[in-house]
Amino acid sequence: MVVFSDCKINIGLKIVSKRKDGFHNLETVFYPLPLFDVLELIDADETQITALGLPIPGNQKDNIVLKAYHLLKKDFSQITPVHFYLLKNIPVGAGLGAGSANGAFALTSLNKKFNLGLTENELIQYALQLGSDCPFFIVNRPCYAAGRGEILEPLKIDLSAYKIVVVNPGIHISTPWAFAQIKPEAPTRSLKELIQLPISLWINSIENDFEKTVFKAHPQIEKIKNELYKAGAVFALMSGSGSAVFGLFHKNTTPAFDFPENYFLKFIDLDNND
Repeated sequence: MVVFSDCKINIGLKIVSKRKDGFHNLETVFYPLPLFDVLELIDADETQITALGLPIPGNQKDNIVLKAYHLLKKDFSQITPVHFYLLKNIPVGAGLGAGSANGAFALTSLNKKFNLGLTENELIQYALQLGSDCPFFIVNRPCYAAGRGEILEPLKIDLSAYKIVVVNPGIHISTPWAFAQIKPEAPTRSLKELIQLPISLWINSIENDFEKTVFKAHPQIEKIKNELYKAGAVFALMSGSGSAVFGLFHKNTTPAFDFPENYFLKFIDLDNND
C-alpha cells in the first residue's frame, strides 16, 4: 500500500488560553497543500521504518509513523508487523505539519489495510494522542480549528484564483519553545469570522501570534515575508510556529525571487479546495 501524505498552512493562528493539561487552546484555519511525502506499507517479519529523502532529526525509532502503529496495535491484536518506507519531500520543523500528516496517514492506512472499521471521529481521537495537528489530516480539507486543534469545522475557502509560494529557510523552530514565548490572549474577533473577509483585507486582519517572537529570534524569516510582499503577494504569513512562510499571488502573476539556493521554494497552483 502506498499513500501520499500532504501538508498544511495555517491561515491565521491565535493562542487563546493555557489549559490545565499543559496544552493551549487556539484557533486557526488549516488549509491543505498539494505537497507530498510518500508512505509505503509492506508486510514484514518485524515492524520498522526506513526513511529516505530529507533528513528527519532524532531517533528513527521515535518516528511518529511507528508511534501510530503501536497506538493501534495496542487495541487491535490482528495488526501484523509492517515495514514502513517514508520518502520525505517536505521539510521538518517548518510549521507545515508534514510529520503530523505522516502520523495521521499511517493511522488511516493501517485502518484500511487491516479492516479495523474505525470511524473518522475514532481516528481523530487516536490522532490527537499523536499530536495537536494530527486530527486535521484525518479530515484533510479546509477547516476552522479550535481547542488544541481537534475541534474541526470544515470551511468553504475559494483560493482557485491564486497560486501559493512556500518558502522555508531550513531553520528548525522548536514548537515548545515557540509556545513558551506566547502570552495567550482571547481575540476580539474570531478567525472564523475574519476568514470570510475578502482576501485583499486579510493583510490587516489575520495574524499569526508566533510571528513576533520567531521574527525577533530569526530575522531572516521576517525578511522572507517582506520579500513575498515586495514581489506582489496579496497576503503572506508564517505557517504554524515557523519557519515556512507562504504568500498568495494572483495566478496571472509570475513573482521572481532571489532567495539563497539552500532555501526550500515551491510554487503551487491552487484549485477550489472547499
